[in-house]
Amino acid sequence: MRVLIRGAGVAGLTAAHELLARGAEVTVIENAEGFGRAASWYAGGMLAPWCERESAEEAVLTRGIGAADWWEAALPAGSVHRNGTLVVAQPRDGAELRRFAARTCGFRWLNAEEIGALEPALAGRFRQALFFPDEAHLDPRRALSALRQRLAARGVTFVAEEPDGRGAVLTVDCTGAARIGGIDGLRGVRGEMLYLATDEVSLSRPVRMLHPRIPLYIVPRNGGLFMCGATMIESDEAGPITARSLMELLNAAYALHPAFAEARLVETGTGVRPAFADNLPRAVRRESTITVNGLYRHGFLLSPAMAGDVAALALGERYPEEMSDETYDQWRGT
Repeated sequence: MRVLIRGAGVAGLTAAHELLARGAEVTVIENAEGFGRAASWYAGGMLAPWCERESAEEAVLTRGIGAADWWEAALPAGSVHRNGTLVVAQPRDGAELRRFAARTCGFRWLNAEEIGALEPALAGRFRQALFFPDEAHLDPRRALSALRQRLAARGVTFVAEEPDGRGAVLTVDCTGAARIGGIDGLRGVRGEMLYLATDEVSLSRPVRMLHPRIPLYIVPRNGGLFMCGATMIESDEAGPITARSLMELLNAAYALHPAFAEARLVETGTGVRPAFADNLPRAVRRESTITVNGLYRHGFLLSPAMAGDVAALALGERYPEEMSDETYDQWRGT
């Protein structure tokens, strides 16, 4: 089977991987500017299905549990860090921590001493925390680059322009936010993030700090870098980060650890994440085209499962007509 995939973000690359594994001949159209315009380039890379359940449907948990295993098999050794997730809150926001615990599972409570043992940089800063030991994280930029290289080495063709299409039997549309306005019910959710660099703080895992207004997550990268995010604004405006968001993210980082006040602000970024009303992704086949969209803020977490859906649809394991919401829920196993 010859397949043309439009879009080389996380949805397109994972779909290419699964189709290639099933013997397809795959061509991927990638933007001439590379990954920099993909929303997944600005992602946190947290493979955190139990934490995400706090504000997401059960399907995000059930379909995301296998994501760390998938990425570990698809990427070079050491790309996936299985160090869990730590969730903290200032003493005045203890109610937020209890609320988070009530909506999730797969964690254990830590006291102040246990927090310090797990993350020495945070010793003495928080009285209680939730630790999700089975969660993981990766660096999205390294992951995208490594997966693309592996796919190219295995025979996937990458092109910058649309070919004539006559050779493709099937097209898979993974163009994400570019389809806003063209797919019913698809909207944009703006996310803003920043990178801080400091040698004064060391973290081994993502840390989420809860706050009633602007919750923060900080994800460690190599070389003293920390990705800090992210806002969720109901907008498809892709302009630069706003002053308000920048100040709130920086204030939250400072509240997590005062040393972030002296960190270097090395990058800010925004991404428009495509989402449906239920914030769950969909893969739908109409004749010779499969459309994958709506990954929202769960790109790296849910793209492996969605890639499996694409492969199943491509091989005729589902009827090619558009699925109803009820049928799709059954297909998801929810």
